[in-house]
Amino acid sequence: MSMNVAIDGPAGAGKSTIAKKVAKEMGFIYVDTGAMYRSLALYFIRQGIDKDDEKRISEAVKDCNVTIDYVNGEQQVILNGENVTGLIRTEEVGNMASASSAFKDVRTKLVSLQQDLAKSKDVIMDGRDIGTCVLPEAQVKVFLTASVDERASRRYKELVEKGEKPDLEKIKKDIEERDYRDSHRENSPLRQAEDAVLVDSSNMTIEEVVNAITKLCKDKM
Repeated sequence: MSMNVAIDGPAGAGKSTIAKKVAKEMGFIYVDTGAMYRSLALYFIRQGIDKDDEKRISEAVKDCNVTIDYVNGEQQVILNGENVTGLIRTEEVGNMASASSAFKDVRTKLVSLQQDLAKSKDVIMDGRDIGTCVLPEAQVKVFLTASVDERASRRYKELVEKGEKPDLEKIKKDIEERDYRDSHRENSPLRQAEDAVLVDSSNMTIEEVVNAITKLCKDKM
């Protein structure tokens, strides 16, 4: 039987960074579900679709095929045959993904792919509803969070390191808006699963968080 690990939490909590490191430590396959939603969001943006236009998004999603490849152990996200891994980490794509992922047809498109993968492989997935909807039977569930100020500060530093000139207050506002939108959407809202372990990383190093989650995994083996 495969082992599944679900890491949920709000935007900017460090889910992807932590999940990748835990996957490497445990020898599991890392599935970045957020990247899959972002790839669809990129397609919607390219088609000039507004983030609130559910009808057009539901139609457009029929033309999308998202697959995952691994090159040298690194996940590559393929959208309709194009490797879009390096194009989906912008604020614009993130905001579109947050909005469009609330729509039922978008979620249905991707959840089945994620569930099929988890049935046959030891996987660790991160997202907004992994423990509650995608992998409700996961042996390990974690709700990873951090304060809004801390998450905004982390994002600010990331963008500065990339040579950008971000506005810290705007980043904070965007995070607050995404938190509200993610937790109040009708389909699969962001919430902590009843059997998930809460990990607040506000005052923890990456290593400390990885060690804590790795221990949870080993305790279940």
